[in-house]
Amino acid sequence: MDKIGIIAQHEDFVVAYKPCGMSFHSETEAGFVALLEQQLNLSLYPVHRLDKPTSGLLVLATSSEAAAKLTNLFTERQVNKFYFALIKDKPKKKQGWVKGDMAKSRRGTYKLLKSQTNPAITRFYSASLGAGLRACLMKPFSGKTHQLRVALKSLSAPILGDESYGGSSADRVYLHAFYLAFDWYGEYVSFSAAPREGEHFMQLLAHDIYNSWQKPEQLEW
Repeated sequence: MDKIGIIAQHEDFVVAYKPCGMSFHSETEAGFVALLEQQLNLSLYPVHRLDKPTSGLLVLATSSEAAAKLTNLFTERQVNKFYFALIKDKPKKKQGWVKGDMAKSRRGTYKLLKSQTNPAITRFYSASLGAGLRACLMKPFSGKTHQLRVALKSLSAPILGDESYGGSSADRVYLHAFYLAFDWYGEYVSFSAAPREGEHFMQLLAHDIYNSWQKPEQLEW
């Protein structure tokens, strides 16, 4: 099996690239965490996760102390996270906020509600890549399961390949964790990685909009 891509290795944590289709935890076969531990010959401590179909950046701590600090950063929403998604349908709005409580729906999916008791909060930009394909740059301000997938579904523009939420069939679910940044003992660190799988993501990488989204924190959020 191909090695997992290492984006950065710090004494307190590792930033690595999870391919789409790889389980985070071990199921019938070794998952992302176990494979990375074997590859690096290190014990690693997960502090956040990605769904199986989602590719992109994950941070894993190298000690319980670092894990506690990183977990707190994620819990307190002090980690800036940005995602790419591709959609085929024109969303109800081209950019802006998606806010609402989430509730379990059918077959392991979720739905967005109009209530705002403990809402999932997402902001996004979108841009056309050509006929029948749009790219979204998304920033979650909360950490709900399937949050970004539900947000785009609620705009009548499910993620390409995300058939659980009504998306068109494709070679993958087109959701990718592109950028991570946080303050680590007074140093602001940031990491990014382009998507490596999916023919339609190659259209994004070749488009001018990709270059304009390289430093997402400089956009208005």
